[in-house]
Amino acid sequence: MTRTGTTAAAATTRTTRTALVIGGGIAGPVAAMALRHAGIEARVYEAYDATADGAGGGLTIAPNGQDALDAIGAGHIVRAIGTPVRAMGLRSWTGKDLARFAPPARLPAQQFVWRADLYRAIYDEAEARSVVIHHGKRLTAATDTGSGITAHFSDGTRASADILIGADGIRSTVRPLIEPAAPQPHYAGLVCFGARLDACGLPSTDGVMYMCFGKRAFFGYQVFDDSSAVWFANLPRRDPMTTGEARAIGAEQWMRTLRTAFADDRTPALELIGATGPGQLLITGPMENMPRVPTWTRGRMTLIGDAAHAASSSSGQGASIAIESAVELARCLRDLPHDQAFTAYERLRRPRVERVIAVGARTNSGKTAGPVGRALRDLLMPVAMKLVNPEKAAWQFDHHIDWDAPAAPPA
Repeated sequence: MTRTGTTAAAATTRTTRTALVIGGGIAGPVAAMALRHAGIEARVYEAYDATADGAGGGLTIAPNGQDALDAIGAGHIVRAIGTPVRAMGLRSWTGKDLARFAPPARLPAQQFVWRADLYRAIYDEAEARSVVIHHGKRLTAATDTGSGITAHFSDGTRASADILIGADGIRSTVRPLIEPAAPQPHYAGLVCFGARLDACGLPSTDGVMYMCFGKRAFFGYQVFDDSSAVWFANLPRRDPMTTGEARAIGAEQWMRTLRTAFADDRTPALELIGATGPGQLLITGPMENMPRVPTWTRGRMTLIGDAAHAASSSSGQGASIAIESAVELARCLRDLPHDQAFTAYERLRRPRVERVIAVGARTNSGKTAGPVGRALRDLLMPVAMKLVNPEKAAWQFDHHIDWDAPAAPPA
């Protein structure tokens, strides 16, 4: 059970009544729903003219992401479309099991979802909650009027509210408006691919998603009980390329490259790639790292999600921590004046998200390891995992947002 509206104390101290949310991916509509749940009117402005139905690969929503959605009464979104991932298994290119880890048994399983399904489910829920999402609104500037903020869009239109929230991803337009010298994403040395298979002919992995450190590339996969499957690959490449350049090479050539990359691996990589037609291959492009963003807030603007703290896909936490931040920001704005709310939000979120990002970065380094690094990893990881207390690793998943707790003002 969650609370809507505001407390009496919040009603007397809060100054935020309206919000502009820039970005219509995942974090933006969730933020708008959370704000409305807090009694704040929020409208979403998306740069692209059309919705992103059917686009994107797969991702997992961790227990902490599910908890954050539950805080605003929206956890059913994921449970309705997700498939449980009960554990992650790490394997070497030889097929040797290196480690297995999972959230503590007291927590719900991670949920695998297709990004397109999650996107549509969030949009439908936002519409049901009367959240308005405007498309074709590419932000060009923002003007602080003293009593509010006005967003300027490339089509010549404007919109005004008390605050503006940048939820516009790793290539955020809002971020440089807050800090012109803000860092930009940089290439992580990997190009990414994936596929969704309706039937692969392989036995179920019984709820385990396997991550295979291949001899030349990284391969992940899960086979579901109905023989459908998902796979994804991270291919090391020294020279950076854009997503458009990667797609221009074409699926058939990339399929040949992937088959060569996994030719020596004793994993199901070749079987799953062989069951994939060129039309099924998702070329998701370069993996990018986002350096630490030192400034999240300026005046009446702040950042959430990848615009503020982009976690590598290797962390399995990108969407979940974006959802967490959206909900925590709304809770702070419910109870505090916007300047105090922004400070309280950042103090709540920055230590946690930067710790998650650091874990993902360490995983990425293993994907590009050379022969010596691979040998040491495969030798030492099983020993190291036996020494790890699972409860000490539970901090990522066992994170609860108490929506009913008043947000504390910054000291």
